[in-house]
Amino acid sequence: MPIDFSFTEEQNLLRDSVRTMLDRIATPEYIRRCDQEPRYPTELYEAFVELGLLSMPFPESVGGLGGGVIDFAIIAEELGRKSYDFLGAYGTCVFNGLNILHNGTDAQRQHWLPRLMDGRIKMSISMTEPGAGSDAGAMRTSARLDGDQWIINGQKVFSTGAGADRNVINLYARSRPDGPHQQALSLFLVDKDTPGITLRKLDTLGRRALGTYEIFFDDVRVPADRLVGEAHKGWSYMLSGLQLERLMTAAGYVGGAQAAVDLALAYAKERKQFGKPIGTFQSIAHLLADMQTAVEASRALLWRAAWQLERGEDALMAISQAKLFGSEAYANIANQGMQIMGGYGYIMEFDMQRHYRDARVTTITAGTSQMQRNLIAGLMGLKTK
Repeated sequence: MPIDFSFTEEQNLLRDSVRTMLDRIATPEYIRRCDQEPRYPTELYEAFVELGLLSMPFPESVGGLGGGVIDFAIIAEELGRKSYDFLGAYGTCVFNGLNILHNGTDAQRQHWLPRLMDGRIKMSISMTEPGAGSDAGAMRTSARLDGDQWIINGQKVFSTGAGADRNVINLYARSRPDGPHQQALSLFLVDKDTPGITLRKLDTLGRRALGTYEIFFDDVRVPADRLVGEAHKGWSYMLSGLQLERLMTAAGYVGGAQAAVDLALAYAKERKQFGKPIGTFQSIAHLLADMQTAVEASRALLWRAAWQLERGEDALMAISQAKLFGSEAYANIANQGMQIMGGYGYIMEFDMQRHYRDARVTTITAGTSQMQRNLIAGLMGLKTK
């Protein structure tokens, strides 16, 4: 079946309005402040709410704007052009909200989704533990029912955005001490300032604006209605949101990689050596040509995956390929951009170093490159060890 990558008039207007808003608020100076201080992009998040971006992917039946997967990916690519962390602030809230939409109770949808869409709350996700990363089924954070409350104990790590103001942690925990993890995990909504929670902000190389946290849970009590959907169904809830999460990340990689190429290209046109712009030297020109080609290949994989997911098809292979190729392309392009800019790329006042730092983690987060290759090989009928 032929694939149509063209946008509707409304989608073109959406892209233009998001880009205009970002150019107004997310100036190079603003981005550097968020990265270097570091500070949460509060002003930008408020603009997400004002522009209706948080409402866009939700159906009108719950107060959303009825946008689809393509609309979400358009927004994600534009945010990624400015900063992958800005996409994290937006996308993490959206896909956690969509998880409640698809898996929560009617009461939970009515309570949480309006608060998320109008900016009264934010949402983060906590799955990873010191001993459970790619092997999410090995998590040991526990949740025990005590009357009309759940008591949570354990530790999470690499929880991006968990310390944001008015944040609600979407926490996966083991609600059955024994048995297969597919029937032992549950999902809880836990306010970040609940008694018994300790947040420790980690000092990371890149993606510094949102903050990445280690979280300790010490006899944390949450009401029974904070259990999303049904008990012990958390594994299926986790998997239900992974495709959209990885599509979001792939869109961000495309935007970030394009921004890095644009920076390197502008520098190559202006920087002169031996009396000529360095972009006229074949070694630099060919490098830039390869970089732009890699961006376009990433973009094609992204839109194929988004098109399949929008149509309700099984897009796991396409999304895994887009995530794998896009993350490695962004990391390689940022590295090559540093080479083109030479010593200036190494100076903090120039933005290439931020792309270099932010891109490095893309092959690790949201499913490592190794896990993506295993998944793709498995879908090809190969059993890897």
